[in-house]
This record gives sequence, C-alpha cells and structure tokens, in this order.
Amino acid sequence: MKIALFTETYIPLINGVVTHVRALKSGLEKLGHEVLVVCALPEAKHHYIENGVLYCPSISFKKLYNYGVATPTSHSRYKYIKNFNPDIIHIHTEFGVGYSGTIAAKLLNIPLVYTMHTMYDDYLYYVAPKKLIKIAKKTAHAYAKILAEKATCLTGPSKKVEEFFRCCGVDKPVYVVPNPVELDKFDIKCVTESQKTLIKQKLGLCDDELIICFCGRLGKEKSVDVLLEYWSEVISKKDRCKLLIFGDGPSKDELEEYAKNLGIDNQVMFLGKILHEELVPYYAICDLYVTASLSDTNSISMLEAMAVGLPVLHIYDKLNKGQVIDGVNGFIYRNSEEMKKLIDSYKNMSDEERVKLHQNSRKSVMKYSDVELANNLLEIYNDALNIHAKTKSNEHKFSFKNIKMNQKRKKQ
Repeated sequence: MKIALFTETYIPLINGVVTHVRALKSGLEKLGHEVLVVCALPEAKHHYIENGVLYCPSISFKKLYNYGVATPTSHSRYKYIKNFNPDIIHIHTEFGVGYSGTIAAKLLNIPLVYTMHTMYDDYLYYVAPKKLIKIAKKTAHAYAKILAEKATCLTGPSKKVEEFFRCCGVDKPVYVVPNPVELDKFDIKCVTESQKTLIKQKLGLCDDELIICFCGRLGKEKSVDVLLEYWSEVISKKDRCKLLIFGDGPSKDELEEYAKNLGIDNQVMFLGKILHEELVPYYAICDLYVTASLSDTNSISMLEAMAVGLPVLHIYDKLNKGQVIDGVNGFIYRNSEEMKKLIDSYKNMSDEERVKLHQNSRKSVMKYSDVELANNLLEIYNDALNIHAKTKSNEHKFSFKNIKMNQKRKKQ
C-alpha cells in the first residue's frame, strides 16, 4: 500500500505529532508499505522530496514555536502527490498542509483518514485574544466539523478526541489509536551509572532526595501552574523532594516567577529544553513522573517516561482512564493532599515493591511500538478503502439509475 502522511511539523522539530508520524512511517515501512510524508518547512524555497519527505515552503508562526504554516493550495505540491499515487491520504494536522491533504484526496478520489492530536479548545489563547476566545472556539468547532465530514475515517489517541468531535456536532465513529513510544531509545538499559551520577552532580541533587519530573511544552494548557500550587501546599523542605521541569515554552518565565512567589524555587528546577535524544538519562535519575494536565490526549512525554520505568502521578482524568492504572504503573490523585499521600506511600515502599512498580510501568507501554501503531492504522486504512469503495459503488448506482429514469421520461 502507498500512504501519504500530512503533517505541519516534522523532524528535525520534535513534538508529539512529529514523534507519532515518524513512528508510523517507520512501522509502515517495516511492514513493506511505501510512505510519503508531506510537511511544512519555513526554510524551503520550493517544494522538493528528500528521503521520503515532501517539504513545502511555509512561513514561521512565532506564537507556535516557529512551526511552519503552508498555504492549503499548491499546484507543485499536488503534482508531487499525484506522481506518488497514494492509496490513502492520512492527515495529522488541521492547518495548511492538512487541508491540502483533503483537497488531494478529493481530486485523486481516494480515502481520507483524519487523526486529531490536539484539543484545540485548550490552545486557542495562542491565536486569539481573551475577549475573542468564545468566537474562536465556535469557529474552531465548525472547522473541525468540516474536516471530519470530508474524512472517510476519524482517529485519535484517546476518548477525548471522540468527545471533542461530538461537541463539534460530528457523529461519525472515532477509532482510538494510542500514541507510540520509541521503546529501543527510551530504555533505562541505555543509561550508565556514571551518566546518572554526572547529571545529579551537575544539578546538585542528593542521593537521599526523591526526584519527581514533568516534561512538556510550558504553555497554559499543561497546567504546570496547578502542579506548582499543589507542590507549595503540601511539600516542604523536610520532605527531601525535588521537582524537575523539562521543557520550554511561552509560560516558562511566568512559571519560574510563580514558583519563586510560592516560595518553592529552591525545590523546583526548570531545566529548559532538553534534546529528545538526551532525555533518557534525565528520566533515569528520577523516581516518579507527575502531570496535572487535562489537555493531553495520550501524552507521548508521559509514555516515554514510563518506557524508562517511571511510575506516573496523574491527576484524575475520566477520558484518559486506563492509561495510568492506580497502584500498577502509577497513581491517580485529585488534589494536593492526595498527591502528597501518594508520594509518601511511594517513599514507604520496600525496594522490592518499588522495583515491581517500575517494571510494570515499562511493561504497560510495551504494546506501543511503531509496528503496533502501523498495524492498528492498517486496519483503519482497509476499513477506509472498503467504505470508500462502497460509497463510489452507491454513487455509480445512483447515477446509473438517474440515466435510466431520464431515458424512460424521454421515451414517454
């Protein structure tokens, strides 16, 4: 099968969508399929293909970390796609490149699969002033509905995507396909004791401290402010706990100032952006991963931490139920007091109990490989092909019926 994957961002940039698309491409190719990734690249002066990727000229969108945004229509882009002759078009973005995928699917008369990765209600503040959020939300829902109606099949990493589509007035079924993890890269066996010691020394961490971390884009939607507030309410210096924040974003300076105002700046360390390939040793020095975010659909950063063996402290999130199983690969909390009790509970575990918990965390994500992701999507692609074929057949029957009726009227 030949599959074209449309995404606004791709490597060398790293984010959840890039990791998902890269893993999907890898898994599909391992299974013998041919893949073309179509993406925006601000540095590109013209459309060109390199290593199975069609790069499209675009402009940088500074509010979204200088991601490229391309125009939705391009004769050159369509020409490259037509020459590739895909069986399926799979869009992973709602912007220019993604919309061009819907156009190409219609022109080529092939199935369109649409994966929504982002809950845009939580991201509208990037593109609209506060007083216009309500209008922006209504517009975003209407646009998502348009894309969903164009798609043959809809997918998302969790039930949150299905709920979002229902809020937009879309009643099509939504296939839930969990995000992937690069299991070979995110493995504690890749880290030496000397690496861990060096990082601890560099950060000034002590062996008797409990190290808890969060990794992600530092924007309002990640609720790091909630995490800091909870921390200030229940964690004191005598608890010997440190919170490491990995990542950068528009809220970083504001969050650092907030931690200072809360009086916990000596317990919280903002480490800024850490390169994806250098992240594993940092996870390896930690004991737990924590998140207060309710905007994530199936956080890849969290899954990567779990692959390294970190149990997760996850705020209660009904629609992400099952990703963290209380007491098995992590713990669920609802407020600061529950978070503190769970941290104390972890501290009081025996070495054997901790080892089992860390092993379970790794085991719980073993099913999220690139090949497993590809197999899941191939089932959906085949469904899309069957649905598309039936739709074409019905359209043909309807057209043939109209012709016969017209011929009958003429005879009369």
